[in-house]
Amino acid sequence: MDLEAIKQIEQLKHRYSRALDTKSWEEFADTMVPEVKATYSEYLTFDSRDSFVSFLENTLGTHVITEHQCGQPEITVTGDTAVGVWFLADTTLIPEDGMLLRGSAYYHDSYIRCPDGAWRITSTGYERTWESVAALSDFPSFRLTSNKWAMLQPPASA
Repeated sequence: MDLEAIKQIEQLKHRYSRALDTKSWEEFADTMVPEVKATYSEYLTFDSRDSFVSFLENTLGTHVITEHQCGQPEITVTGDTAVGVWFLADTTLIPEDGMLLRGSAYYHDSYIRCPDGAWRITSTGYERTWESVAALSDFPSFRLTSNKWAMLQPPASA
């Protein structure tokens, strides 16, 4: 068992989640090979890092607050390739739409050790086990008391 490779892949997935949630798109892109395959349901499929990152940057940009927690990794390393299954618990908050989404899924990833020695994702995607959506108006006491992204939003036009 290649424990060093497993640890590096765990750090890679944590960096993927952190970069996604902090909207660090260049760092997020670097977690994947250029020809990454990404599949989320039968409707969202990407065949390149550029198209995948562009979609996420537009969809989950600074107008959306996200939290992706990945854990309980099951990683199998075979030389310079690996596969992994990860539990995901995620929250998405869209203040301008008054929407809160919560869910759970299992990621299925493939990895490769690149010539620079770094592990990168070659394919990724998850299958939902459940998802819920609620209107923030359903929670009368809900207040967003801090939002890093609010400072970056243009003022609403009057």
